[in-house]
Amino acid sequence: MLKTAAIILARGGSKGIPNKNIIDFCGKPLLAWTIEHCLNAGIEMVYVSSDSDEILNIGEQFGANRIKRPKEFSDDKASSESAWLHALETIETENGTVDWVLTPQVTSPIRSSNDILSALKIARSGKFDSILSVVEIEDFFIWGKDKENKIQSLNYDYKNRKRRQVIDKNYLENGSFYLFKPEVLRTYNNRLGGKISVSVMDKFKMFQIDNRQDLKLCEVIMTGYGLI
Repeated sequence: MLKTAAIILARGGSKGIPNKNIIDFCGKPLLAWTIEHCLNAGIEMVYVSSDSDEILNIGEQFGANRIKRPKEFSDDKASSESAWLHALETIETENGTVDWVLTPQVTSPIRSSNDILSALKIARSGKFDSILSVVEIEDFFIWGKDKENKIQSLNYDYKNRKRRQVIDKNYLENGSFYLFKPEVLRTYNNRLGGKISVSVMDKFKMFQIDNRQDLKLCEVIMTGYGLI
């Protein structure tokens, strides 16, 4: 049995949606969905790291432990990695060393505990050091502009368009969660390192909440796919 700790980052400030991490989403604070996904996946050490006492109090109401995050790890310039390292030190001081760290994103509520369980199964194989959640994309054609501001196809040749059936599968990093060994974070100061694997989620789980339009869209998806 892997000793796994979940670290959920949830700052108090938000420019796109005020109080985004605790805004009402499908009948409960947005943060609550991620806490419940972790607990329902059997993770006993679930922590919310935040600079906001209000967020920490709500986290405790839904079963998470609290870690008060210092200001230097809470401003716009602070990396997620720095906040995870701070939280990891607190967790291991209280509970001893852990085998894996799960870092789910609050703004990606379109997931289930089964998605986390699938990633933990990959971790138990002993073949990998870090895992990222992805969705498969088979016919995702991307366009962009070159240095002369001319539009061009980036990931395929539009003059020799392949049939969908023969296009190789690619993976889109959806940001829903990352799972890594503590030494990966400490060695590379990165959520990914060593032998990397992917945990594939359903395509409709690619969306996250950054603005109010996303909030409405994700509510429709959550309801339509019966995730409530």
